[in-house]
Amino acid sequence: MTILMYDLVGKDTSRPFSPHCWKTTMALAHKGLDYERIPTRFLDVPVVEDGASKTIPVIRDGETVVSDSFSIALYLEKTYPDRPSLFGGPGGEAMARFVERWTQTTIHPYVSIVAVVDINALQDDDNARYFRSSRESNFKKTLEDVTAGREAGLAMFRTSLTPLRSMFSYQPFIGGEAPLFADYIVFGAFQWARIVSSYPLLEQGDPVFDWFERCLNLHEGLGREVAAA
Repeated sequence: MTILMYDLVGKDTSRPFSPHCWKTTMALAHKGLDYERIPTRFLDVPVVEDGASKTIPVIRDGETVVSDSFSIALYLEKTYPDRPSLFGGPGGEAMARFVERWTQTTIHPYVSIVAVVDINALQDDDNARYFRSSRESNFKKTLEDVTAGREAGLAMFRTSLTPLRSMFSYQPFIGGEAPLFADYIVFGAFQWARIVSSYPLLEQGDPVFDWFERCLNLHEGLGREVAAA
């Protein structure tokens, strides 16, 4: 049975950009499961599966509806234990929890500063109005003023990636010799940035850049199916 996955898009439905949806896309591919993307814009989210969640991704697997990328990964791991593991055991699950929190407090805030104007430009008129209003309310400033601070924060952001950089000096993936869900968590953040903005977060030659390139090649180049901004 094909799993339905609600995937965040702008006016171009072929360019899904949500970091959280990309985690789920890569998890489904890792498990080798058949799935169908349901392109979903911001204003469509409240009616997904009769209001199952305030955010996406959301999946429907037969009669089961699951929201939240980590909850979806846990569901896939439990429901399809015969498929490649996303965690490699309880220790990998615990590690992924840490990686998720680290990513959301270290990478996501800076990507939001870098890309918020670009994300707005990807929306149709109604969704752009919604996005601008909601984000300007959160930031307490205009989107343009938010993005104006990205140059000042770039060096500090790159320095914050030192733990990853060091890790990749002795193993190719966060999961070790092969990727696990922890890799997809961090990948989702950089894929989000890659798709919505041309701003260079990483420099060529950076071990984190090289890891990201390896992730883009996973699952028959799934991440490269959406071109960079």
